[in-house]
Order: sequence, then structure tokens, then C-alpha cells
Amino acid sequence: MTSSLKDLLGDAAATAPALSAPGRAALDYAGLRALVDATLAGLNGLGIGRNDRVAIVLDNGPEMAACFVACACGVASAPLNPAYRAEEFEFYLSDLNAKALIVAQGSTTPAIAVAQKLGVRVIELVPKLDGGAGSFALAAAPEPSTRPAALGGIAEPDDISMVLHTSGTTSRPKIVPLSQRNLVASALHIRNTLRFTAADRGLNIMPLFHIHGLIAGVLAPLSAGSSVFCTPGFNALKFFGWMDEAAPTWYTAVPTMHQAIVGRAGKNREVIARHPLRFLRSSSSSMPPQVIRELEEVFGAPLVEAYGMTEATHQMASNPLPPAIRKPGTVGIAAGPEIAIMAPGGALLARGETGEIVIRGPNVTAGYESNPGANAEAYSNGWFRTGDQGVMDAEGYLSITGRLKEIINRGGEKISPREIDEILMDHPAVAQVVAFGMPHPKLGEEVAACVVLREGQQVSERDLQTFVAGRVADYKVPAKILFMDEIPKGATGKLQRIGLAQKLGLG
Repeated sequence: MTSSLKDLLGDAAATAPALSAPGRAALDYAGLRALVDATLAGLNGLGIGRNDRVAIVLDNGPEMAACFVACACGVASAPLNPAYRAEEFEFYLSDLNAKALIVAQGSTTPAIAVAQKLGVRVIELVPKLDGGAGSFALAAAPEPSTRPAALGGIAEPDDISMVLHTSGTTSRPKIVPLSQRNLVASALHIRNTLRFTAADRGLNIMPLFHIHGLIAGVLAPLSAGSSVFCTPGFNALKFFGWMDEAAPTWYTAVPTMHQAIVGRAGKNREVIARHPLRFLRSSSSSMPPQVIRELEEVFGAPLVEAYGMTEATHQMASNPLPPAIRKPGTVGIAAGPEIAIMAPGGALLARGETGEIVIRGPNVTAGYESNPGANAEAYSNGWFRTGDQGVMDAEGYLSITGRLKEIINRGGEKISPREIDEILMDHPAVAQVVAFGMPHPKLGEEVAACVVLREGQQVSERDLQTFVAGRVADYKVPAKILFMDEIPKGATGKLQRIGLAQKLGLG
């Protein structure tokens, strides 16, 4: 069994392309392996070694991908959203107890001033534009007291290799430490699920401060010796131009990105025909079955919906590739860790019974950092509680019926917002929707929804309420429907139901 990320990168042919980017020559695997060694030697020389926290604040692109991979091989990488403000950087750098911060040379990020205030060493990343996409050197001002790291070199299996925070929509974000063992296991799980080979090329449009992009977009394909085309981030207007340049065999995205892509696909059929995809992948939030059908028709390729979370180093379940059965509306079968459904008292439920989704396996974090209360709540009889409600069918396919914290409680009646999403998505005028709970003085909560209409379509709030009323009990019909140009999303493109009513000034 491979025990380190460095070993994972060691199987690919030296001259095979590892990372590429728009308008850039590729960095091959020999170059990537040399970059890992040089980066770790540089960090070790600055006194930064295994388990030390290194925050990374870089824009999406090949340097960010390469820097993450290199750091994760021997220190604790902590990618942060470059769009954070100073106050947010202060929270994360302090909470992480970061020993260093890596930023691009010439960067104006407020993270630099925050790091200097906190006494965190600032290291500049200098791109080597003649060395292949993602090639770089690190530069830091000398400090006379610096001694080489006591624990240098490649990470051991139980060393912490990545540190991320939970999204914290309902509480203070929690620190999720992920070990070298967790990262290796997850990369191999995804590699096996998607049957990656050296012939594959991924078009990465996911943000690289988020577990989905880091593990499924970068680490898993690299573990199979395939290549990753690193874009500056999602842009629906540029997607098909990048597709033409990259000639990818697959891409992974969140549903909001897929919906924007399918909206422009009709004008780009020639590009799609020139570069047929082996598959498309969706994760991070539920994908409306209607959109799955549309994407599969347009691309002539299967869409594989997967289920992941930070605490599981991303993937937990996935629909399998053909010839195995894909079931739209489900997130597929266990694809890495074991999955079970648990009753409130901790007993495991039979297939067909609804309860909380729980997991255990080599990709699951050993626990939140410095948070015994959260850990006591998160683990039950050796299983990690996901906080999602779901049901498994007789064949082991998992359906998520709702996030336990997102379930709308209307006077004691429990409503899954996803059920309302899927009904509204069946209306011909509706392009996107997110249902959520809004406060009600007597009932506690009431159903509300944000809707984006298809171009050129018109429909009233009353029309949509009548449409929903024809399909479900009256108490599930949204009391309020807001029409918007764009659905409010989080930094990673995910729909965020929790706190949405407050954000929109409802209740």
C-alpha cells in the first residue's frame, strides 16, 4: 500500500505532462517531483518541517496546484480563500497557528500585513515562466535565528498534511486536520472510482482552497499519472475555449457551474464534438436530475454524481461509471469509506430506513482539532456522523434526503428543501432554485425559495406556488418565492441554505 503522496507521484513516466494551463507549456512529472523536493528542502531550511502549518494564499492556477502538492508532501498545507478580508485572515492564521504564509511575489493580499502583525513568516512564490506550468521557486527574507527543521523530509503516514476549516454556516468554523494517510487513501479511492489512467486529462475549474478541487481536481488524477489543466477559476464564458485548448477527457464541478455550462453548450457543439469527454462529475451539493439529463444529452457522456465532505478528505459515495448502473437523484454507492444509516440512539438501520448518514474508513479525519465537544458529538460507536439525513436502497445506492440542520420544521411538520427544489426544477420556466426555511412567529419556520428563470421566460409567484401545490401537501408549498438573477452562493459555488433567510432579510 502506498504510504505517501511522494510515492503516489513516483509511478508516472518522467516525461508525461503533469500540470498545464492556458497558453503555457506543461510541467512534466520529473519536473513536478523535482519541484516537491526543492520546495520541501527550502521550507526545511527555513525551519519549517513535518506537521508545521503553512498557509497558502494564491490565485487559482498551476502554481497553486503545484504549491499545494509540494507542501502536502512534507508540511501541513493550509490553503485559504484569496478573497478573504483582513479580519478573516487574522482569524484563520491565528486559529491555525500558522508558522508561515506563502503568497505570490508582488501580491497585495491583506494576508501579508496580518501575517507580519502575528509574527508569521511570509514566503514569496516566484513563478518560473520558462519551467513549465506551475514551476516556481520560494523566496524569504533571511532571519538570523533560523535553524533547519528538526523534522524534515517527506511526511510519515500519521503526519498532518492538510488543514482546512469547516464552512461554519451555523457556528464557529472547526479545524479539520487531515493526515498523509487520509490524503493518500482519498486520492486512491477517487482514482479507482473514475478509473483514471495516464491518458486522462482533467479540466480543473474548481477553486483550489476547497477539498473538492484539491483532491478530486488535482491529487487523484496526479496519483494515476494523468494530467491536470489548471484554469484561473470558473468562468462560463471561457469554459469552451479552455476545453478546446486542453482537449480534456473529464471535468468535475458543483451543480451551479454545470448549470452555467449547459446554458452555453448549445453554441459550442463543435467544441464538444472535437473533444468528446469520457465522463463528467458533480459533487459538493445535490444535482437536479433534470440537469443531469440535459448535460448527458449535450456532452454524450455519463455524469457521475458523487458525495463528499471535508472531514472525509472529500469522496464518500459515487455513482459508478458505465456499464454499472447510475441512478440520478442518488449519490451512488460507497466509494471509499464504509457507509451506514444510523438512528438517533446510535443503532444502525436496515436498507430502506431513513436516518443519519455515518461513515468510517482510512480517508476519515481522526477528529476536529482542540474541540472535544465537537468530537463527542461527531463520533458514535466508531462512526463519523455526517449531519446528513439519507436512505440506502436494496442495492446500496444512497439518497440524501436533507441536511439535518437544513430540514425545515414548520409547526412540527418536517420538510426537506431538496424535495421542493426538484419539484420547482420541473417547471419549464425555472433554471435554478434553492428552497430554505425562513422564520415564522407562530410556526417556527415556513418554506421559502429563490428562483432564477430561464432566459426569456416569465412566471408569477402564484403560478409557481400553484405548480408546487399540485404535487405536494399544502404545508410544503413555499409561502415566499423570490425571483433573482443569480442564486446566492458560498465561496466555492455551493448553494447555502443555512442563514439564507437572514442574508435576504426575511423574517
